[in-house]
Amino acid sequence: MSLYVQQFFDSVVTLPFDDHAVVGNSYYATPHPDSPLRLRIDFAPTIRHGEYDGLRLRVIHPNQGVLDTAILPFADHGTFARRDAARDLAAGKDGYAVFRDWNGARTGEPPWKGAQGTGLRTAIRQYALIWFPDASAPASARPTAARTVLPAIAPGTGVVRTR
Repeated sequence: MSLYVQQFFDSVVTLPFDDHAVVGNSYYATPHPDSPLRLRIDFAPTIRHGEYDGLRLRVIHPNQGVLDTAILPFADHGTFARRDAARDLAAGKDGYAVFRDWNGARTGEPPWKGAQGTGLRTAIRQYALIWFPDASAPASARPTAARTVLPAIAPGTGVVRTR
């Protein structure tokens, strides 16, 4: 069954990157046109086949490969808080803050139905600002020589950095 990746990023997360594409189950973006770096976002799998508990962000260089990886857990960003509250699911219970790609086969709905993307969108934008400091400014307002100062990332944003 399809994960409806394009629909997930278009209607739930709604990222601000003009230059982007969905290929397979991954979202690729070029947040800054003058940079060789690319941002790749896909679903972070759990130990169960077809179950996902977050988004995996990677910064990729064409020659050096993956430079950095971050995991954004759905639980830390309130992605399924409303859905799980309605189902009386709490942390530690099966199905909490995850979606399974086989759930929609019966109903024909996206497996992530009920997801709220505000927390994820904020965390992705903060992560992108680390690697692409000028990406959030319109092209005409981007500095040519000097870099902008990065905003501090608030503690407890749920960004788990791995290498």
